[in-house]
Amino acid sequence: MSKDITLLEVALRDGSHVVRHQYTKEQIVPIVEGLNRARVPYIEVSHGDGIGGSSVQYGFSKEYDIDLVKAAKDASDFSKIAVLLLPGIGTVEDLKLARDAGADMVRVATHVTEADVSAQHIKYAKEELGMEVVGFLMMAHMASPEKVLEQAKLMESYGADIVYMTDSAGALLPNEVKERIKLLVDNLDVKVGFHAHNNLGLAVANTLAAIEAGASFVDGSARAMGAGAGNTQTEVLVAVLDKLGIDSGVDLYEIMDVAQDLVAPLIEQEQIIDKDSLTLGYAGVYSSFRLFAQRAAEKFGLDSRDILVELGKMGVVGGQEDMIVDVASQLANKQE
Repeated sequence: MSKDITLLEVALRDGSHVVRHQYTKEQIVPIVEGLNRARVPYIEVSHGDGIGGSSVQYGFSKEYDIDLVKAAKDASDFSKIAVLLLPGIGTVEDLKLARDAGADMVRVATHVTEADVSAQHIKYAKEELGMEVVGFLMMAHMASPEKVLEQAKLMESYGADIVYMTDSAGALLPNEVKERIKLLVDNLDVKVGFHAHNNLGLAVANTLAAIEAGASFVDGSARAMGAGAGNTQTEVLVAVLDKLGIDSGVDLYEIMDVAQDLVAPLIEQEQIIDKDSLTLGYAGVYSSFRLFAQRAAEKFGLDSRDILVELGKMGVVGGQEDMIVDVASQLANKQE
């Protein structure tokens, strides 16, 4: 396995879904300070759906995410601060504000077949703002390995320093991760990263498969705090890598303490694979749809699993949260 592994912590971005985007500066600063002590290379801080995501459709933030970025930057002297941006949700102006607040890296995220919409944001971040730029291909299970490579090459051509393959639904199996990552590693001139969700209980295994295939950037979330059943649990991944003789550079005891003492108290319900999270992975549905589907099921008197399975059949992707209520309404009408 590669010995050059860079870890990016996502509890303060993907974990925003878990707290319904209600993070405050008072909550994130101690966590950033702890991650900084643990020598985590990158910490992502944003609304769960990226900077500019605070809205009726995605959920309003308690505090402006750019203010959270600034607070995180001020609290760190080692860890770099990253933000997520989804074109169509976040704008170039949001990106400039994030840079002014201290963001070092931006991850520009698109659906796995829509890399072309990232061109403007990747080029602006790289050429005008001088940021480290990641192309972030979401819902990778919905495309063939060859299609993932095609789209990754587009992001590389726009100037991305790193291209991530993202298992947003937690639907991929280790052999599928390995096949896709190896194809990217063998055919790109930039570094390759991997972001997992644990809906099928495979986040750590899939991350190890990605590393074995040559990925050099991987994501983790302290206490697995993230959408659906959460992400690859950072402290577990660090321990496993240590047992494999791979030095992540992260202090194991420090990251354990951050996860248990600072992050865990913020989680209202433990990040477990319950029936809805499992259905996300089984049906291949975007992980952040879980809470929306549960609310729609309660409103219409349905089983949330039926809503999620129907969404999976339709091939609904991130950004189509409005479809959840539509699908629930149609299912309820059929039952009458």
